[in-house]
Amino acid sequence: MSTQNEIVTLNGQAQTADVFAQMSWFSRPKVEQATVMVVGCGALGNEVLKNLALFGVGHIVVVDFDQVEPHNLTRSVLFRMEDAQQRRKKVAVVAQRIRQLNPAVEVTVLDADITWQVGLGWFLQSDVVIGCLDNRWARYVLNRLAMRAGVPWVDGGIEGLQGVAKVFIPGQNCYACTMDPAAFAQMRQRVSCAATLRRNEATNHITTTPIVASIIGAVQAQEALKLIHAEKLASGQLTSLCGKMFYYEGEHLTSRLVEHKAWDNDCPVHDVWTPTHQSNITPQFTVAETLQTLSTLLQAEQVEIILHNFCWVQFIERKTDGLVVPVELPDTLVGDFVETHPDLKHTLAGDMYQREWHSIDNTFPNQQITLAQIGIPDKDVIHVSTPQGDFYVALTQK
Repeated sequence: MSTQNEIVTLNGQAQTADVFAQMSWFSRPKVEQATVMVVGCGALGNEVLKNLALFGVGHIVVVDFDQVEPHNLTRSVLFRMEDAQQRRKKVAVVAQRIRQLNPAVEVTVLDADITWQVGLGWFLQSDVVIGCLDNRWARYVLNRLAMRAGVPWVDGGIEGLQGVAKVFIPGQNCYACTMDPAAFAQMRQRVSCAATLRRNEATNHITTTPIVASIIGAVQAQEALKLIHAEKLASGQLTSLCGKMFYYEGEHLTSRLVEHKAWDNDCPVHDVWTPTHQSNITPQFTVAETLQTLSTLLQAEQVEIILHNFCWVQFIERKTDGLVVPVELPDTLVGDFVETHPDLKHTLAGDMYQREWHSIDNTFPNQQITLAQIGIPDKDVIHVSTPQGDFYVALTQK
């Protein structure tokens, strides 16, 4: 007898069993045509991905830059010992296991850091984004990208036997608007050195259990399925978690819903980057080629690309002796550069001045450097300022 989670094979293709269609709100074609991005492939990500695959979501985009480690095995259903021994990339492992669960699901993997390596185009093509992250800065950036794209996202967090799930929908609820000044101060402190942040995240593992990951991951997947059925939410047949927070505490087996809604019309995170102009520009274009192409596309003699998620560092100057060291890297990579440079690795941060570029125009010092070398990722949307106004230009996938 078929079960609700059963996968059946028809004409050699695995498909979600029709039993899901017995739920009055469930539209199999809608789910099969949906694209869901999952950011983070740890314990929560494993549970979310498993559930999405069993439901038969048509296209899943998976984002993570980490490797499988032994401590992941105690709470991540998709990882195996050999994955940890071989230090395989998490995105590669989960893609393989998702396809084993349901070969009908299309899986795209992005071995990337959400804070600066994922282009806005991935958000624009997604119906829902699910965040399975473990730090506030990554959530803040994910929220900013989702707001720019006008896409709802589902947040989840776990620690010990506790977990929370929240939903943020543009125009209704914003993660940044729910943060108080103390939260912003903590976030700024954590991102003051990107290299240190990465080391801390790699060593300061959060203690949790597979049970709480299962519960919160299930709620996240359930909320994502509701968001895919937007018309059922609009009619009141389904109710979203948007504006509330689901809290689960396993030590004393309690759960509750609490108000968690904020929307400030003056919040700078709410800028929507649509409509977009399509272009033939790829990250492999040089600065000179890009500026010329943009000038023709937008019919503007002067064009300036505004860098939002990062800046480009031309050089570092040591204040005490005037030593100038060429860098030519996005600021996200400068921490590692300094730590490995023989003349800078023992220099105090306060003794270094960075020459930063927060925009690119015809005064940019290296016109032959590519957009990729500057730090602009594949499928990104760039903000272009001209005397005629501001425009958003979508890059072509390389």
